[in-house]
Amino acid sequence: MSRLMPGAEPFYLPSGPVGCLLTHGFTASPQEVRELGEHLADQGHSVLGVRLAGHGTRLEDMARSRWQDWMASVEDGYHWLRGTCETIFAMGLSTGGVLSLLLSRTQELAGVVSMATPIELPPLPAVRLLAPFLRPLGLLFPSYPKGPPDWYEPQAGAARVAYDAYPLRAVPEFALLARRFERALPEIHVPVLLIHSRQDGFIPPSHPERILAHLGSSEKQLAWVDGSNHIITCDAARQQVFALASAFVQRQLKNSPGPQ
Repeated sequence: MSRLMPGAEPFYLPSGPVGCLLTHGFTASPQEVRELGEHLADQGHSVLGVRLAGHGTRLEDMARSRWQDWMASVEDGYHWLRGTCETIFAMGLSTGGVLSLLLSRTQELAGVVSMATPIELPPLPAVRLLAPFLRPLGLLFPSYPKGPPDWYEPQAGAARVAYDAYPLRAVPEFALLARRFERALPEIHVPVLLIHSRQDGFIPPSHPERILAHLGSSEKQLAWVDGSNHIITCDAARQQVFALASAFVQRQLKNSPGPQ
């Protein structure tokens, strides 16, 4: 029997010579970026939605994974897509945005769309207080349940394929990834579009503002959407997000002398 959660499968939508590499967030699955992928495929782009190591199966699998495993999942997706596309954009939601931006330091990308992206651990009191002890605590208390939903479109929340709790041993791994990410920001020079919801109750507006301020990119923009929770690729404002991402790709292709 498959260990994969129904709907958590990676996906590939071949549609043209320009590739878009899509990466989901912490505890989630490719499902949360699939509709964005379908939109981009309708625009004539080939899309690969990767599944991060330890995600979309069982919570125990994520507890055993490390941030380097998540990074390797994105790198594998990049090299797979590079086999069919000469021009590649990376797009990621939340932790996927962190990984997409880090990917640009080692691989050739035409641009990055980073959505609802954190620069450090979310400002949750329990997480901040217990952060130094989460790894040993994870041996006694493997997971911490997620809070109540805050969806503007409840049916979108009902369709989401993700774990219903946080594996405590994975939280320090994200903290390590975030520290590496913050240090790397001045070394990132690819064109970047940051998209964030003004109503994001999980990652506050200060996070994308700090990312924007420290990015080494000469071409960088922060776009705001309204009427969405943290999962902006699925909630009620998702069409705003899709339009912004598509326009960014088209703008970069128009300005680039490279293959299109």
